[in-house]
Amino acid sequence: MVEVVAVVAWLNRVRNGFWFLPAVCAVLAVLLGLVVTGLDQAFAGALPFLFAGGSDGARSLLSSITSSMISFTGLVFSITIVVLQLTSSQFSPRVLRTLLQDRTSQLALGVFVATFLYAMTVQRSVRGGDGDTQEFVPQLGVTLAYGFVLLSVALFIRYIHHIANAIRAVSIITSVADEARGVIDGWPEPAPEPPPPPSGTPQRRLSTPAPGVVITIDTKRLVRAAEAADVVFVLVPHPGDFVCTGAEIIDVYGAAADDIDEETVVPALALDRERTMDQDAAFGFRQLIDIAERALSPGVNDPTTAVQAMDQLRDLLRLIAGRRLPDGLFCDSAGRLRVVVPQLDFADYLDLAIDEIAHYGENSLQVRAHLAHLLRDLRNVARPEYKPAVERKISELLTAGIIDPNLVRSAPAGSTVAGPSDQSPSSG
Repeated sequence: MVEVVAVVAWLNRVRNGFWFLPAVCAVLAVLLGLVVTGLDQAFAGALPFLFAGGSDGARSLLSSITSSMISFTGLVFSITIVVLQLTSSQFSPRVLRTLLQDRTSQLALGVFVATFLYAMTVQRSVRGGDGDTQEFVPQLGVTLAYGFVLLSVALFIRYIHHIANAIRAVSIITSVADEARGVIDGWPEPAPEPPPPPSGTPQRRLSTPAPGVVITIDTKRLVRAAEAADVVFVLVPHPGDFVCTGAEIIDVYGAAADDIDEETVVPALALDRERTMDQDAAFGFRQLIDIAERALSPGVNDPTTAVQAMDQLRDLLRLIAGRRLPDGLFCDSAGRLRVVVPQLDFADYLDLAIDEIAHYGENSLQVRAHLAHLLRDLRNVARPEYKPAVERKISELLTAGIIDPNLVRSAPAGSTVAGPSDQSPSSG
């Protein structure tokens, strides 16, 4: 069971790893070099418009390509490391995963490595005409190597432009928010009349053999296992929670609880070393909050960046406020409840988005004004069952003296409040 959990976590790291795409490019480059060399040997002299130099010229060109491309690769790697260090210190270490998943940076490094390896592979097949050895110049291979150099130069220019924009605060904030919106859009619609979850004492409790953060929950696998044993699984953690070794993670309700194969059920909760946004929209909130708090720290003192993060939090809250949240209840094909996964409610997301920023930004005019407009906007667009949570939060901030009562007066129903960044000079 430990091995299965480790494999799932490893596959997730491979999929999201920075090295995977460059490694694929490197392997393909070596294979392409071998294939093209074989084609050159099969069609020697029959292909027009190709490299027309001799073996010495081919070696010189390929040597220049290999030396220049390894320099390109080192430069890209150095720039990437500096960007990661700057982002971690300036914004939040939690956003490094977003940058490491950036396909443009991965592709740039991959193409440079691939061009280097391709040129090396083709160069090894060049033979001079001295002695008993017949001269062989891989014309197609050398021509393609030159083409890869042109592609690398174009991609390098694109990479510099991309990385300069990627480290802008607005780009990082927007990337995090877009990923969180994707998770929210993928939430399943709750059932109109959900079945009640089981109550009382569970017949069995399943524990985890290793520590880690719950990143994904395979509910389909759990439903199948619960249906086969005619039991109900009630999960203790939800995606984003850290579980300790031996901690209880699944409560089993049903007479056949003792027949459950723990090694089949527990791995349905994939663990990793850190949170991801695969099924955890709250992690997107967490990253935006961290950026805002770092911007509000005395060492940085950049409330405008904090406000940009708050604008995205506001949009995420509006998205949540206008829909029914998942109930975490999963039934089998016959409509019988089989799996219960704990869920955050609207009040949880509201507290998460506001409380810490209100604490650290209570002395910032921009932050206080944006908090007031955020809550006023949510009051207008939230579903009726969410409005008490909004009113409670308004009351808390009014009591603490963080927001101005005049800024949370009721607006016409259904209106969209622009916020001070759009209509007030206080935002700078």
